[in-house]
Amino acid sequence: MSENETPSPKAPPEPSGVDLARVALRAAKEQAKARGAAAQQKKQARRGGGLRSGSGADGRDPLALGAAINRLITERGWETPAAVGGVMGRWPQIVGEDLAKHCVPLKYEEDPEARVLTVQCDSTAWATQLRLLAPRLVARLNEDLGQGTVRIIKVLGPSAGPRRGYGPLRAPGSVGPGDTYG
Repeated sequence: MSENETPSPKAPPEPSGVDLARVALRAAKEQAKARGAAAQQKKQARRGGGLRSGSGADGRDPLALGAAINRLITERGWETPAAVGGVMGRWPQIVGEDLAKHCVPLKYEEDPEARVLTVQCDSTAWATQLRLLAPRLVARLNEDLGQGTVRIIKVLGPSAGPRRGYGPLRAPGSVGPGDTYG
């Protein structure tokens, strides 16, 4: 070879008879496997379906209670409400014993615009305290439940007692403080 000539790249070797035989054997095995699977399906269909009892697990086997409940929760889309229910059960561990004695979670409402956890406190002082802690509490709840699960904590003060009815000394038809300007 002279200095000006460049060596030509080597062409890939032609497949030999052994390589061709291996490729043909592999293709024949795959075709036979496909035909066998199709024949097995036809045979099972003639026997009344493909479900047969055996030592292996299949879809007809009973589920453990926990697995059945988890499957139901997933199928129905109840993951978030179930998780929030778990939070309501663990409320003292999440907010602390002192706050849990005075503030109780009532309900969780999920609509497209807001995800609201409603909490009722037994005094206005505790309601004010919870309103101040609400941003940290929302962050803590979302840490446990997944981001965006709770967006707002609605804090209710103490429930008003029974409404006072009209007493015996009340003048009928009296509207309030405006009735003295007559």
